[in-house]
Amino acid sequence: MCQNASMSMLDWNEYRKQIGTTIAEIAKLSPDLVKGYRAIATSHATKGTLDAKTRELIALAVAVTVKCDGCIATHVEQARRQGATADEITDALGVAVMVNAGAAMVYSARTLDAFHALADAPPDGPPPRT
Repeated sequence: MCQNASMSMLDWNEYRKQIGTTIAEIAKLSPDLVKGYRAIATSHATKGTLDAKTRELIALAVAVTVKCDGCIATHVEQARRQGATADEITDALGVAVMVNAGAAMVYSARTLDAFHALADAPPDGPPPRT
């Protein structure tokens, strides 16, 4: 168990309960929206060649990438239920870090390309609109 568990940034158990309560409220206001979400979320839960633990590990890596605390809270719980260890979760998170670093590198290259494209533009033209 993590030695710093008492220093958590967020009370994940309470947060997970809060998310559930708020989603229940959304379901009352827009039942078709939540029904559609649940259909998407469960459509691949038991099918396919990946086992449930692997799907949860992937979900955690994606949750980190899209910065979704609710997704993290939900999928950590599900990953634990599927037997995921801290080492396996850390490996999945390492993939998220790698992919995000790769994306930053690709967009850094795009930024430099945009800079070089301006060097080819006529110097007296109007400034680009943003």
